[in-house]
Amino acid sequence: MGSTYHCLYYHWVCSTKHRRALIRPQWRNRFHQYLGGTVRGLQGVLLEAGGVEDHVHLLLSLKPTHRISDFIRELKKASSIWASCQHDPTFGWQDGYSIFTVGPLGLDDVKRYIATQETHHQKLSFKDELKNLLEQHGIEYKEEYLE
Repeated sequence: MGSTYHCLYYHWVCSTKHRRALIRPQWRNRFHQYLGGTVRGLQGVLLEAGGVEDHVHLLLSLKPTHRISDFIRELKKASSIWASCQHDPTFGWQDGYSIFTVGPLGLDDVKRYIATQETHHQKLSFKDELKNLLEQHGIEYKEEYLE
């Protein structure tokens, strides 16, 4: 792989099951750190983590050998177990997730966006935020799946 070069950045967004406000401020930073450790354990790089009570945003760098669905499944599984054991036995992720590619010129903007989630969500619901992200990326969606 000495002659293989890559630049693969992803903005991952995932909500708690039923969008329940489970990710409490008291342990949110530790949760983000745990997610970062899990990403490293899966051979990825976490560039930024953020979110509020009902969802998480991660900016990730992955390798060409990663299969995104497998990577995310393992990330959700490990973090769900950790959150359930350490903080809230009812913790779980929604079944789906959103993931968007990010070009190198957009990294700083996405980092800033993720870092300011708490301020951002004083004005905008997660549902409206997700709709905006999907529309910005030209992704068609069904309204009933955003509930």
